[in-house]
Amino acid sequence: MTGSREAPMYEPTPPPRRPFLRRRSTILVAIPVLVALAATGAVAAAGARSSNPAPASATDVVEAGTTDVLPDSAAYADPGAAPTAGPTTAPPEPTTAPAATKTPGSPPAAKGGWVPVDPAKQAADVRAFFARTPRKVTGNPVKVPEFNASCKVSHRNDDDPIVVPGLVGASHNHTFMGNTSTNAHSTAASLFANKKTSCTPAQDHSAYWIPTLLQNGKAVNPSGVTVYYGSRLKDPSRTVPFPLGFRMITGDAKRQTDTPDKQGNRFWCGGIGGETGRTPDGEWPVCAKTANLVRQVTFPDCWDGKHLDSPDHKSHVGPADRDGRCSGRFPVAIPSVSFVIGYPLSTNTTGLKLSSGTGFSMHADFFNAWEPDALAQRVRNCLNQGYKCGSDGAF
Repeated sequence: MTGSREAPMYEPTPPPRRPFLRRRSTILVAIPVLVALAATGAVAAAGARSSNPAPASATDVVEAGTTDVLPDSAAYADPGAAPTAGPTTAPPEPTTAPAATKTPGSPPAAKGGWVPVDPAKQAADVRAFFARTPRKVTGNPVKVPEFNASCKVSHRNDDDPIVVPGLVGASHNHTFMGNTSTNAHSTAASLFANKKTSCTPAQDHSAYWIPTLLQNGKAVNPSGVTVYYGSRLKDPSRTVPFPLGFRMITGDAKRQTDTPDKQGNRFWCGGIGGETGRTPDGEWPVCAKTANLVRQVTFPDCWDGKHLDSPDHKSHVGPADRDGRCSGRFPVAIPSVSFVIGYPLSTNTTGLKLSSGTGFSMHADFFNAWEPDALAQRVRNCLNQGYKCGSDGAF
C-alpha cells in the first residue's frame, strides 16, 4: 500500500481525547482497502506442537544497566522553534542535515535488563535531526501527523528476541512481519545488516511480531498489516525518531480475560456489515461476509530518553500526560506506533485462539532497524509538521 491515503487508524484512548484520533467507524471503512491490497494469507497447517504451529524456517542470523537521571531536555528541543510552536510549512528550498550515523555501533552494556543509549551520540543525533529543514508541504495533504509501513507476513517461529533473546524455541509461536531474518538471536546489528523485508518501504528493516492466530489448531496468517507511525500529542513538532536498536512491547501475553472496562482489548470486524454477532463463548466477533476480522494494537507516545529497553520492555516508555504532552519520567516524544491487522475471516470465527491463549492475550513487539536517514526524513517532514504521508514518505 505504498503511498496509501487511507484514514488514520488510531483507536480512541481514555481521556483526554486528542483531536487526531478517529473512531472505529472510520477504521471500518479503511480496513477493506488494507485487506484487498495485502496478499491474502492462507490457513497453514499446524506444526508438531499441539498448541503452537510448527515454526517456519527463517534466515539464520547469529550474533550473539543504568543511572536514573532524566535526559537534558535542551537536547530534545528544536533550537529554531518557540516553545509553543506548532506544525509549520517549511521554506521552499530546504537544506537537509545528514543523519549523525548510518550504521549501528557496539551496543552499550545492559545492567539488570536496562539497555542505555549512548547519551553523547543520542544528543548529537537529536541536534542533527532538528537541524534538518522540513520538506515544503505541497498539494493538500490531510492534517494528521502520520506515515506508515505496509507489511505482509514474513515467517513464523517459536522465538522472541526481545523477551527471551538467544533462546531458540523458548516462546509461544509468533507471526513476524518486516525483517525476514528475525529469530531468537536477532540484534540491532543483524537486523540492520539484513536488507530483505516484507514491508514497504524497503528502508524499514525493523522487526514486528504478534502471537499467531489459530483456528482449530491451524495457523491463520494476517492478510495484511499496516504499521502506522503517528502522533497523539497536542504538539507533534517535538517528536524525535527512535534510535537504532530501540525496542518495546505492548499488551500482555499472560492476560487471559477482558479488561474491566471491556474496551480496547478485543478483536472486531472491519468492513461493510461489520459485526453480526458473537461466538458461543462471547469472546470473538462474528463478521458479515463483506467484513473481516481485525485487531489493532498501539504503543505508548513518550520515552524516558535514556534507554533502548527495560527489564519488562515497557518501563522505558509511557503515556502522555493529561495535557497531551510528554513530561515527568517520559519527557521525550516518539512516534506512536500502531499495528492494524486484518485477517481473512468473516462469518466463521469459531475455534479461534492465540498461540498465547485467549484473544485477550494479544500483544505486539517492535524492534527498530529503520535506516536512520529514512526514518528521520519521515518524522521531520510528516509528524513534526502535522501532515499525513504514505509509505513512501510523501505527502
